[in-house]
Amino acid sequence: MLAPLTDPTELRVVLPDESPAMEPGRLAGLAVQAERLGYGAVLLPDHLLPPEPYGAAFGGVYEPLTTLAYLAAATQRLRLGTSVLVLSLRDPFLVAKQAATVHRLSGGRLLLAVGAGWVRTEFDAVGADYAGRGRYVEDAVRVMRALFDGATSYDGPRFGFERGVFEPRPLTPLPIAVGGTTDAALNRVAAVADEWHAFALDADGFASRLARLRALRDDGPLAGRPLRAGTRIEWAGGRDELAAAVESVQKLAAAGADSVAVWFGDHEGFGDRMDEFAAAFS
Repeated sequence: MLAPLTDPTELRVVLPDESPAMEPGRLAGLAVQAERLGYGAVLLPDHLLPPEPYGAAFGGVYEPLTTLAYLAAATQRLRLGTSVLVLSLRDPFLVAKQAATVHRLSGGRLLLAVGAGWVRTEFDAVGADYAGRGRYVEDAVRVMRALFDGATSYDGPRFGFERGVFEPRPLTPLPIAVGGTTDAALNRVAAVADEWHAFALDADGFASRLARLRALRDDGPLAGRPLRAGTRIEWAGGRDELAAAVESVQKLAAAGADSVAVWFGDHEGFGDRMDEFAAAFS
């Protein structure tokens, strides 16, 4: 069981959804194991139609929101999230319906992290607007938040409706995180998000970007609203690499990370590495 390293920083797991050969029951088993070990959440990656086969670069064989509903039935307290859902490839009304449903079915355990995406060919393949993807995410989060809050009409720059009833409304807060580390991404986080979902930053880089983000938040429309910050790292095995990963978590926690998600590499041996990592904090 994980000791509270993790207090206040929470350890999460990015599940290995990169192989079509892995049975869904394996994902459920890993989620149950993560819950038993004391991890706070499991996350699933997302790609809709990548230009190359699913693998280390393109995770997300199983559609994340429907899969999280499946994992909810196998677990009891573990939170369930995305890392990250490419919102700019999807209709926000449908995503809102799916997310609110998973949140209700899981007893309020969904963590919805969304992003703008980065693979232009994926946008071209599905007919989505690559150039306008960042603004799309911001507009989509705003209409989703309005639906969650019970709005019966909405007039936004991109999305709107004159009359409509949305259910199931979340009975408890459904946090929306926005991913990215660029200046444009930080502007989106500051403007619409409950949480920042970072990646590929060391502790110094994380601290610098977080300071920038908090300044943007203080000057924006959500000034004074709480903002959590999380990031993700990778450890795919090796004793020396384990020591470095543990040190990285500790430094990120000191730099202000409320959560650190870990991807433990290929699904073969994933559970053993997840167990070994947890033991390093016990």
